[in-house]
Amino acid sequence: MSKKTSRIIILLCALTALLLFAFFLKDILIPFVRLEINNDMDGAKELLRSRGLLGCLIVPLVEAFQMVVIFIPAEFIQISSGLSYPFPVALLLCDIGVCLGASIIFLLVRTLKFHSEAYDRQKETIDTLARSGKKHRSTVLFMLLLFIMPLIPFGAICYYGSSTKIRYRHYILTVAGGVIPSIVTSNLMGEAAKEFIRDALPLWLLILIIVLLGAALFAVLTVFLNKFFLRESDGTPDSPLYALMYKIAALLWKRKLDVRISNGLSEELQPPYIVLANHQSFYDFYLVSFLTGDKPAAYVANEYYLGMNPVCRWASKKMGFIPKKLFTFDMVTPAGIFRTIKRGYPVIIFPEGRLSVDGSTNPIVDKSAAFYRKLSVPLVLLKISGAYFGKPKWRKKTFRTSVTLSVERVLTPDEIKYLSDDELNALIADTLSFDASDEISSVYRRNNRAKGLEQILYRCADCGALYTTRGVNNDFICTACGTKRRLNERYLFEEPSGSGEHIRTISEYYRKIKALEEKEIDAIELKAHVVTKHFDKNIRVKSREKGICTLTPELFSYSSPGGGFSIPTEKLSALPFSCGEEFETYYENELYYFYPTENRNQVARWALAVDILKERRDNEAR
Repeated sequence: MSKKTSRIIILLCALTALLLFAFFLKDILIPFVRLEINNDMDGAKELLRSRGLLGCLIVPLVEAFQMVVIFIPAEFIQISSGLSYPFPVALLLCDIGVCLGASIIFLLVRTLKFHSEAYDRQKETIDTLARSGKKHRSTVLFMLLLFIMPLIPFGAICYYGSSTKIRYRHYILTVAGGVIPSIVTSNLMGEAAKEFIRDALPLWLLILIIVLLGAALFAVLTVFLNKFFLRESDGTPDSPLYALMYKIAALLWKRKLDVRISNGLSEELQPPYIVLANHQSFYDFYLVSFLTGDKPAAYVANEYYLGMNPVCRWASKKMGFIPKKLFTFDMVTPAGIFRTIKRGYPVIIFPEGRLSVDGSTNPIVDKSAAFYRKLSVPLVLLKISGAYFGKPKWRKKTFRTSVTLSVERVLTPDEIKYLSDDELNALIADTLSFDASDEISSVYRRNNRAKGLEQILYRCADCGALYTTRGVNNDFICTACGTKRRLNERYLFEEPSGSGEHIRTISEYYRKIKALEEKEIDAIELKAHVVTKHFDKNIRVKSREKGICTLTPELFSYSSPGGGFSIPTEKLSALPFSCGEEFETYYENELYYFYPTENRNQVARWALAVDILKERRDNEAR
């Protein structure tokens, strides 16, 4: 069947579904709700009786046609039918409609070789899910899984089933039974809404019922996944949960990120391999998936985010994520990487270990050349550009941005073998080195471009005053000397007002601050009163207390009524921080988050001071 014919069929089905639903809304649902509001039970029953077979026919017809179209959500008619009809009737009508739609799709695909462009947009997600646990799965079981998973339209599942070799009898029975949990949930939501309209149900109870119904559907999904699908793919990137996570990420971020691949992976490169990438934004884990495509990869990620609550702990373990204690040696991470490589999966590592502060690449403090050599797999060096200004570390809002992924180099095990540790470490650092301000491909016409910038540019580059800078709309201002700089639509500073020096980029401004701090580093003594969160080895909160943090060129120390500790700065590789919130470190493998009680912009200064001390030690060691 030609594309033109397919599009005409889809358009006709969409129009039919919309017209039928509009008729149902105007002649049945809205009058019915009005009668319910007025407590006219007899009138409501008479309305449904008067519409008779016509009213009952509209529900399955709308359900059927919207399945063929795919992009019209089925929940509209399911909840509406729950509002209008008794629960058993609503359930039967919706199930009949789904079976009718499934049969139409089966006929279109099997007999007329129908091709749906709308299905193509869902096909990638279904194909990704289809790769997990394939040794023990039948088409029936897989379709049942899809029916109880959120975000996968019924129509897309039926298009998938029709494209396989499943017999119609098995296909239609699977559809009829598989959709029941979702239909029941939607119909019961409609029933609850009906009781709310009658004033027989308070709002809080209506919300509670909706939440509980959603939780029940999630519980059914969890049991089904664990029993039939997660055994073989458990703890790997082939887990259906992994595919679901990326589906949700795509729904949230696809419109905000225009992703392009300027230099991708060769088709000859087969997993396992290691991808090393620069770390521009929180979205990097999603961006790299565009590169690996149908070869899902395991990520080495901050153990705090993977274990911050029971759901994250469970999900990250199921999806094969590899936890890492930031800037702290532990055997869990290398063991997890070895295990994942042995299973044949790619592994993604961001060797900086933290997000870029100013758009330029952070120093790679964990030199891992010897470890990469032991893995005996190719090393892919990936550069991400364009992501930083879309969602920098210091800004809460996301701006739409163009992102480019470029494989700069692929090192084979033989090439790695003939490089010394120093040569390989230097090659990785040089290849991943990047400054976002040097390659700005997007135009950012949004306001508040400078809002939050003082959280990293905490010191005036002109007068040297501390904590006097402010990001106001698109202007960056020092309240001490009055210098004002405007960020233009390319995120470059315009000529400043007053006598300030012309500084072109955010990274250049940050380097100016660094130069000021370097002059004072030998005499530096930072002190902050903090509220401390102390986590145990399983990333569960062990205690909350108040204390004092101190940093000198020789020592980082923490004291509190409950005790404290000290770490020589020579053993402190870096001090990760969240802008305007906290800085953090490990002591005896336990994580501490420190929240200053005054001027939280100072966390950036603490982190920069530790970076300067580390850089000086490295230079002296050369």
